[in-house]
Amino acid sequence: MSLKRASAVAASAVLLGSLATVPATTAGASATAACTMGVGSITSGGNFADAAVTASAPPAAKQSTGPHVFTAGITKASSTWTNSGAGPDGTAASTALVVLNDSMYQATYTTGSTEPPLRLDKVGSGWGNFTMVEQSFWQKAPGSGDNFLAWYGLLGGTGVLHRWAGGPDGVYRHETASGFAAVKAMALISETQTYDTFLANTRGGALYTIRIPRTAPLKPIVRPIRTSTWQGFEALVAEKCGNQSTLLTAIDKDTGSAYLYAVGHTNGTATVIKGLGKLPGTYKDPVYFLDTAEGNPPLNGD
Repeated sequence: MSLKRASAVAASAVLLGSLATVPATTAGASATAACTMGVGSITSGGNFADAAVTASAPPAAKQSTGPHVFTAGITKASSTWTNSGAGPDGTAASTALVVLNDSMYQATYTTGSTEPPLRLDKVGSGWGNFTMVEQSFWQKAPGSGDNFLAWYGLLGGTGVLHRWAGGPDGVYRHETASGFAAVKAMALISETQTYDTFLANTRGGALYTIRIPRTAPLKPIVRPIRTSTWQGFEALVAEKCGNQSTLLTAIDKDTGSAYLYAVGHTNGTATVIKGLGKLPGTYKDPVYFLDTAEGNPPLNGD
C-alpha cells in the first residue's frame, strides 16, 4: 500500500509532507441545551446527509439529505469533515479524508463556485479494509506555527492502528500499534499539545479511551470506561461540549437507532456518562462522521 505526497487541511493550516509506506496487510454530565453537533453521513446512494443534533430534553435531531457526491456504494470510511464557512466571494469548502473502494483521497467539496464542486486528491491505494480514518489537529493559537497534525487509520481484521504524524520538517512519519482487533467503532475526543485520544467500543461491550502520546514510538494507553452494554453500536460520533466534556452520538445501524450521551472529562471507570435519550429519525447509512466548523477549539474530552 503506497502513499503519495498529499495535502492535509485542518483548521486554518496546511502541512505538506511525504507519506510513508503502509504494509499491505457525560458531560460531567455538563451537557446543556446549548451543546450541539453535526452528525454527518454518506448514504448508500452516495449523497451527503446530516443530522443537526441538540442536547435538549428530550434530545433533538433535524435530519436532511444533501447533494450527491460519490458513486453509490463505494464509500468505505470517512474522517471528520471540516467546513470553512462562506468567504468574501461566497464560496465555502469542506474537507476530509475518504476511503472510496480501495483508495484513500483528500476530498474537498466547494459550494458557491463555478468550478466542479468535488475535488479528489488521491493519497494512495490499499485502503479497502480500513474501518476508520481520522485526522487530528492541535494549534496553540489561530495562525500559529506551533501545531501538530496527525492522520490515523484502523485496519480491520488485524486491528492494527496506524499513525502518520507530521514533523517540524513537514514529513509524515508512519508508525503502527497492534491489539485493536476487538474494536467496533472509534471517535476522536481529544486533540492536545501532548496527545490525541479516541473513545472506542468493542464487540464484547466495553468502552475504552485510547490515548496516543505524540512521542515516538507509538504507544497507545488504553483505559476502560465501561465494561459492558456498548457492543450494539457500529458508529460513534463525538463533538466538544463545554470546556472539558464530550457530546457523543452512538449509532446502532442494525436497528437504525441513535442515542445521545453527555460524557464528562474522562477518568477511567469513574467517568460520568449521562444518557440523554434516543434521537428521533433513522440511522442506517454506511458511513458516519463529525461535521464541524473550521477554527473550532480542539477537542478536549480527555
